[in-house]
Parts: sequence; structure tokens; C-alpha cells
Amino acid sequence: MKTLVIATRRSRLALWQAEHIAGLLRKFHDDLKVELLPLSTRGDELLDRRLDQAGGKGLFVKELENAMADARAHLAVHSIKDVPADLPPGFALAAITAREDPRDAFVSSKYKELGEMPSGATVGTSSLRRSAQIAERFPRLEIRLLRGNVDTRLAKLDRGEYDAIVLAAAGLKRLGLEARATAPLKVDEMLPAPGQGALGIECLAARAEVAALLAPLADSATTICVRAERAVSRALGGSCALPLAAYAEYSTKLRLRALVASSDGRRVIRCDLEGDAADPQGLGERAAVELRRLGAQEILGI
Repeated sequence: MKTLVIATRRSRLALWQAEHIAGLLRKFHDDLKVELLPLSTRGDELLDRRLDQAGGKGLFVKELENAMADARAHLAVHSIKDVPADLPPGFALAAITAREDPRDAFVSSKYKELGEMPSGATVGTSSLRRSAQIAERFPRLEIRLLRGNVDTRLAKLDRGEYDAIVLAAAGLKRLGLEARATAPLKVDEMLPAPGQGALGIECLAARAEVAALLAPLADSATTICVRAERAVSRALGGSCALPLAAYAEYSTKLRLRALVASSDGRRVIRCDLEGDAADPQGLGERAAVELRRLGAQEILGI
């Protein structure tokens, strides 16, 4: 192949991610031309409600998948945390690249940390996962819906619409905005979403020649961890309507921490397991079984 076309969302962060992958492809394949196809997605357009109310994570990827199915693009670059646990038939995650900071970041010009915020202070987020974990630890705070791209969210904070917001640290770093993070939230304080901080490259499952070009971009350790995390989500329904978090770390053993919560944070169930890195899917499924055993079915109605 002489030219690869990358389908991408139009946000500044999505374009950065696509350009980053394009640069890696050019590095590994000197004679390859890489172009971007920026597209608007329903997830970018519906900003007045949470994703679970608007149609789920698929709202961010459907138009990009259509572009691949119609042969307008060969691949799409996603933040893995925005990708549904189950892809549509005929599509595959061909590569998962090395993970950036997986943590969430507390952002505020008024307060140094969540614990410093007074009763009734407002925190902006669109994530049920973040909302539940904040509500569990700080029930005195008011959590308000915050949608839009990173720049839009920061602008709303700067206009005083919120006292603080919570964003993914990776997005801030990729945009050169890490100085806006007041404080990182430790993984123990705010367990990340499955795949948070990692980029996934999707293509048609039948396009073996595209997958071969993408293979050098894959990071084995990140792939193992993300597979375990996404297996938890898949086993529990794979929907952004679930206040669910999962984070894996790999050294000699694969450690996986996961939680499910009620949306108000009053019930939070956690598990912390270790397993063989050769079977990340199995570890994720085992974590889901453990969460169910501890009461996840009652919380999530599954």
C-alpha cells in the first residue's frame, strides 16, 4: 500500500492523536503516505446529555467505522476508553500503542484538591465512573454534567460555570496543557476507565495488509493490560451506562483492580486480583465474576 487514510474526529485532541499515529507510521514505513479524514460524530454533536442517555460510546466511533466500511478510510484512531467493549462484526483493534498517564486530573483555579472543596461546591464531569467515585468520598459536593472537548470544558471552568472539573491526564498532556492540572488523582482515589491513556487503532478485520502496517506500533505490555480491563467491561455488559472502572498493571504478574458503583456513590464494590499475563482475558472475566459475587448484579441490575 502506498497511501493510508486515517478517519478521525475533528476535536483538537483527536486530531493530535491521529497525527501522532500518522507520524509513527511514517517512521516505520518510509515510503508510506498517510492522510487524515476528519469527521464529525454524533458524540461530538450531542452535548446536552450524558453519553449513556444519548446512545453510548458508539456515538464517537460509528461515523469513523462507516468511513472504513465505505473505503473512504483504512483505519481509525481512538482513545480506547471511548471504544465500546464489543466492536461491530467485521472490525478489529489492530494495535494498541504505549500508554500515556492513565490517571484522572483535578482541575480548579479555586481549590488544590477535592478534599478542600466546601459543601455545595460544583464539580463538572460527564462520566458516571468519576461521579460515583467522587460522590462516595465527598457526598457534600454537587456534581454537574460537563460535555464537550477538552478546550470547551476548560473554557467553561474558566468562565466560572464550575468550581472544579475532572479530566483525563493523558488528554491534557497530549495537548500541552498539563500545567492546567491542579493535581493528579491517584489511582487509589479515582480508578481509571478501561483503557484510559491508551490509543487504539481500528481497521476492518479483513484488511490483513493494513494490520501488518500497524503491527510495529503495538505495545505488548499496554495491550495485555488493556485486554484485561476491557474484558471486565465486556463481561459486565460493556456499556458506558455502567459506573465501572478497571486498571491493570504488569510486571512479573498481571494485577487488575476493578470496581462497579451505584451512580450516587452510596454502594461501591471493588476487587483486586492477580493473574497470568498470558491470559489477560481470563483475569478480566474472573474480576467480573468476583464483582458479581460481591453484589454487582444488585447495583447494576444485570
